[in-house]
Amino acid sequence: MDKAADCCSTHLIDGDGTLNSAGLDKFMKEVKLAECGLSYAVVSIMGPQSSGKSTLLNHLFHTNFQEMDAFKGRSQTTKGIWMARCTGIEPCTIVMDLEGTDGRERGEDDTAFEKQSALFALAVSDIVLINMWCHDIGREHAANKPLLKTVFQVMMRLFSPRKTTLIFVIRDKTRTPLENLEPVLREDIQKIWDSVPKPEAHKETPLSAFFNIEVVALSSYEEKEEQFKEQVANLRKRFFHSIAPGGLAGDRQGVVPASGFRFSAEQIWKVIKENRDLDLPAHKVMVATVRCEEIASEKYSAFVKNKEWCELEETVKSQLVPNFGKKIGSLLDTCFAGYDEEAVFFEEGVRNAKRKQLEEKLLLLVQVAYESTLQHIRSEVLEKFIKTFDDALSKGRGFQVASRDCTASFMKLFDEQCKGAIVKQADWDSSKARAKLAQDIDSHIAEVRTAKIADLTALYESKAKEVLYAPVEALLEGAAEDTWPAIRKLLRNETKTVVSEFSDALKGFEMDEDAKKNLLSRLENFARDVVEGKAKEEAGKALNRMKERFTTIFNHDNDQMPRIWTGKEDIRAINRTARISSLKLLAVLAAIRLEDYADKIEDTLLLALTEPSKGAKSSNLQDPLATSKWEQIPASKTLITPVQCKSLWSQFQKETEYAVSQAISAQKANKQNNSWLPPPWAILALFVLGFNEFMTLLRNPLYLLFIFVGFLLLKALWVQLDIASAFENGVLTGILTLSTKLLPAIMNLMRKLAEEGQRPPPTANARIN
Repeated sequence: MDKAADCCSTHLIDGDGTLNSAGLDKFMKEVKLAECGLSYAVVSIMGPQSSGKSTLLNHLFHTNFQEMDAFKGRSQTTKGIWMARCTGIEPCTIVMDLEGTDGRERGEDDTAFEKQSALFALAVSDIVLINMWCHDIGREHAANKPLLKTVFQVMMRLFSPRKTTLIFVIRDKTRTPLENLEPVLREDIQKIWDSVPKPEAHKETPLSAFFNIEVVALSSYEEKEEQFKEQVANLRKRFFHSIAPGGLAGDRQGVVPASGFRFSAEQIWKVIKENRDLDLPAHKVMVATVRCEEIASEKYSAFVKNKEWCELEETVKSQLVPNFGKKIGSLLDTCFAGYDEEAVFFEEGVRNAKRKQLEEKLLLLVQVAYESTLQHIRSEVLEKFIKTFDDALSKGRGFQVASRDCTASFMKLFDEQCKGAIVKQADWDSSKARAKLAQDIDSHIAEVRTAKIADLTALYESKAKEVLYAPVEALLEGAAEDTWPAIRKLLRNETKTVVSEFSDALKGFEMDEDAKKNLLSRLENFARDVVEGKAKEEAGKALNRMKERFTTIFNHDNDQMPRIWTGKEDIRAINRTARISSLKLLAVLAAIRLEDYADKIEDTLLLALTEPSKGAKSSNLQDPLATSKWEQIPASKTLITPVQCKSLWSQFQKETEYAVSQAISAQKANKQNNSWLPPPWAILALFVLGFNEFMTLLRNPLYLLFIFVGFLLLKALWVQLDIASAFENGVLTGILTLSTKLLPAIMNLMRKLAEEGQRPPPTANARIN
């Protein structure tokens, strides 16, 4: 066994069932297993204790497993599971030497480890050698029939079985030919296979679909050593290139990459250790747990990849899927039926528990689509509700009636559509989506109600402003003693009308009385604000309004015709009348009097500004306007304080003085224009100084003709230019007026003379006629 030096034998699992992770890791590094990829094979051997398993492996694979010392008696040599590298065989081949079965050391009742190790070997091995005595063929226990039964069942259901090669090694072959021994052995194996419960899909599946059965026979090592070694050497050749097509390794589809062998072995042993019950009731639980989980995982993956589900899942993200519940229910039924069919032979409790987990997992997956469906239903129902509700309002239905009827109708529609989304396998409740829909509907109704009430409020506020603004402006412009009583009456009557109409418009909303009174009160306050706002606006233009009134009264007579200052008018009286009227206007604009305050603003202003001497005496030499508030008028209602009134009046007087002075000047100019004769001294001087010129005219009558023609021309110009009217408003104004009219008048006169000169003389017939 010199060649066994580099086999790196390692104690993988000790007799207590503890897996040597550090040793396994070291082994993989020594043999560089991780570099092999998928080019490796695993061989294990199982069989009765002291049947020569280690001896066979050492000769077959050049390993150095410990062998039994025949001189010390038959006892347990291999404890647990040992592993080593097969020396000189390519590709890399790992061999595992299992503890023998039926050993007296563990006793008759402790067979769990034997079965666990056998199961482990079967799970990780490509080739399993089953060592058995030739004289035990046909016997029940010696031939490991119970163990083989467990192996077959688990291989098919627990570890996603791949085709494994079972080589039955018949030791100490007798003279009975192998051709006679092999049929008996194969018949026993077939009976075990037939007795194993199988899923419906594998009821007719032959043993050859899962296992390649090989039978070899070896002579006795002790009696015929040379013949034994020759037979072993021939068998060894078959392990070269065992993973190649047609090799001993068989099916390689489920092989774990070499780099993951350690983790795979650890996990398999962990699962087996946690379910140490291959021959006990718990054995079913272990097998069922792993296999049912595997089946459930397969069904879940198949469901996720199902084309119909993928299309439905994608569609439901963007739109409502009709009959969603029915379609999903059908897919789930198919999935669960497939699980039930494959898991029917496993332990009922585990099968049902894993089925429930599968249901929960699938329903959790489907629930997202279900909630999306509810969302689409809610959105569509809400959209239809909004349209129908708005249409009902546009057709004149009462707001509250329309909201109540539409809400009931569309909540019912939501409930009906949700029935089509119900998944029968799930106990889901659409109450949250229904509550959200009800909340959205209530929110929309509240928004529409608020908007409608706001529109109505704006409408009637506009009406109130329309019926108050212009009339109040007119009343304030024509300010008189009854201005504020008239405004109060106007405000009261118009507000009553508008508020009554507004109240009738609000009846359709079925509002509570407090809210309704609040809205009506706001409208009344708005009407007052319109009046007060207009009063403040007019107060800001008080000076202009006073000047306009003064100009209107001062420059127009009682018939509203422009005054012509002929000299007969009493300018002082007219001025006083205009100023007093302007002062009364100021008194009206000085304060807001929507309540009857019985104030004396007008009297105070007249007394203090038109008759200051009397005002000083009546107030004990104190200026009545030297204050910032009016008696009996609240400060908030004061628009122009007494001090401001005094300032405005002073400014008003300054800005109207010019108009008065102009009137006086015009009156004087008019008087001068009406006096045509010069003074007597001028007449005498004209006679004395013009005597010689007068005599010259008498001596030469032709001059008189020229003077007469010139007089006619000047008279025509006088009439054309209306010189008398031009100088009524003053000399400077008359000169400027004549300067613009003179040239056009001369041209007009020359044109008329030219036309007269070109007119043909009348004929004789015309003169006769």
